[in-house]
Amino acid sequence: MKESHAVVSARGARRWQTGHPWIFRSDIVKPPAAPPGAVLTRDQQGRALGWALWSPASEISLRLLDRDPDAVIDGRWWHAQLQSAIARRLPLAGLTDSCRLVHGEGDGLPSLVVDRFDRWLVAQFLSAGVEAFREEIVEALHALTGAEGALARNDVSVRTREGLERTVEPLWGEVPQEVEVNEHGVRYFAAPHTGQKTGAFLDQRENRVLVGSVARGRALDVFSYHGSFALHLAQRAETVTAVDSSGPALARASENAVLNGRQNITLVEADAFDFLRAREAEGARYDTIVLDPPAFAKNKASLEGAVRGYKDINFRAMRLLAPGGLLYTASCSYHLSKTRFLDMLQDAAADSGRRMVLRAITGQPLDHPEVMTVPETGYLKGALLEASD
Repeated sequence: MKESHAVVSARGARRWQTGHPWIFRSDIVKPPAAPPGAVLTRDQQGRALGWALWSPASEISLRLLDRDPDAVIDGRWWHAQLQSAIARRLPLAGLTDSCRLVHGEGDGLPSLVVDRFDRWLVAQFLSAGVEAFREEIVEALHALTGAEGALARNDVSVRTREGLERTVEPLWGEVPQEVEVNEHGVRYFAAPHTGQKTGAFLDQRENRVLVGSVARGRALDVFSYHGSFALHLAQRAETVTAVDSSGPALARASENAVLNGRQNITLVEADAFDFLRAREAEGARYDTIVLDPPAFAKNKASLEGAVRGYKDINFRAMRLLAPGGLLYTASCSYHLSKTRFLDMLQDAAADSGRRMVLRAITGQPLDHPEVMTVPETGYLKGALLEASD
């Protein structure tokens, strides 16, 4: 039987050569006569470029797995690659019991996400190509982690574009509806079955620790969700006001405050924009403010409106800072670049009339690696600012 392989254009081959793992449908010269899975990829001169995940229905048709044309993409291959990814997280041992074990393209395992919450795993198979290896991946994860249970959170929209069903289903064992997470001594409940992402926002872990270490006085946490930032702020601040528009999210935040014995957190259900405008009109002042909004820019088309939204909330927050006050502000919008993010903060500072000093620029933690040649692996950016006037 003749080997089935993919042939790609010079432009497609060049993407792999310059460090990006994706080849788009428009650069497929000859698609492989094969179902989703792993296929050998060649250039138009017949040179083997390596093995890729093949997704026939996707705009991202090929995702690089291994540059070695002699590699065998089987259970042993997945075990070895997953073992390497998990080993990169060893420095987090003792600091937290929950982290991202696999960050897709950031770990050279495209379209696969695996998060650990204490003794349980939550995985996402985000392409038809990686879905074809579910059995091998699950077997390797079970052997490598010894987790009591694992859940597939395959309820994300990207699977529809891959021609896959959107489901939430067990992979092995039972995963509780709530899992208590310990993060640098702060505890909170994650919701693996229903929570945002895979159950909690693990990517802000180190930034929460940073802000908690400098918090003081009267603190404000806007877009607080389950109160993860508020819990860290409450360790040093006298009072913390946590604001979110979701009643259920604040109910979980209340549970988390009780879990940590924190009685200095006040929860407010309100629209963030309205709340900030009202507090500014009152002449309120805060010593520490956190802005951690959801992604305002879901796509390129929404970027300009998103920038206006980001500028508005940051302008208001700057005006609310007491002299010497600190503002930690973040964006998880991939389409908002780091440069544009900092430009937005510069414009907000100029309009606020405050002298804002840049204390730190932050990004993603160890377990969410951002590969320089794969910008899609990096989305989170933040800044710690001080009102020096």
